[in-house]
Amino acid sequence: MKRTEGINRRNFLQTGLLGSTALAVAALPASAPAALTKPAGDPLRGLKLGMASYSFQKFTLDQAISMTKQTGLKYINLKDFHLAMKSTPAERQEAHKKIVDAGLTLMGGGVIYMKNNEAEIHSVFEYAKDAGMPTIVCSPDPEALDTVEKMAKEYDLRIAIHNHGPTDKKYPSPRDVLKLVKDRDQRMGICMDVGHTVRIGEDPVAAIHDCASRLYDFHIKDETLPAKEGKPTEVGRGVIDIVGVLKALIDIKFPGHVGLEYEANREDPLPGVLESVGYMRGVLAAV
Repeated sequence: MKRTEGINRRNFLQTGLLGSTALAVAALPASAPAALTKPAGDPLRGLKLGMASYSFQKFTLDQAISMTKQTGLKYINLKDFHLAMKSTPAERQEAHKKIVDAGLTLMGGGVIYMKNNEAEIHSVFEYAKDAGMPTIVCSPDPEALDTVEKMAKEYDLRIAIHNHGPTDKKYPSPRDVLKLVKDRDQRMGICMDVGHTVRIGEDPVAAIHDCASRLYDFHIKDETLPAKEGKPTEVGRGVIDIVGVLKALIDIKFPGHVGLEYEANREDPLPGVLESVGYMRGVLAAV
């Protein structure tokens, strides 16, 4: 995988630039990283860096909220581990209230799978509306896209179709999603999973630029190999050009959620999450 010229990821964590601060930065207030390198400005460079709650799948919603707060990040996307699809409207509203009361912003829900069944698709949109989710991160059957588009217009909610790499027969690449949504309603877009994109051998920086006009959500992570056999690892320890990816998102002024989806240690995710967040904050403070 091509690396950004002038910055080597592995050396980055080991040099004085970040090595002594990456883990500490993760636990600092959101304003602290800027103070380390810059006198003023947004330390996250305009990116809505947050958590995909899938990272905390073994834990309750309250625990997922607490761990997200420990990262210092302000945004979260909920997986159905933390808000069941068959929850009641009142339960959905209560989940939203918990997130707001914790000082977080709910950016969306998913990944949600959709069969070509209008009643089931309608229930997904009701779920998102009740919970106050502006974006549905999803993987609908291609045959269901007409109905999904109709519901997106009716509910005025964004759709971000997620690519799942080499094992996904529907949408292995974000470009596969782009082909299907580019001529549809503007609410129909892409959730690019950078790990799965790299695992099919694609350059994620090029994919970000190619899909920019319909890129509505982003899952950030790292992988051990740029191949199907790649496994998740802490951000900064793998093969993905995280520096290039974050710079590309800044370049396109990406307004959506950049959700960390950490999968390397599901039983005890917080240390790896904090390391990953610290690495990304260090990168954003330096670029």
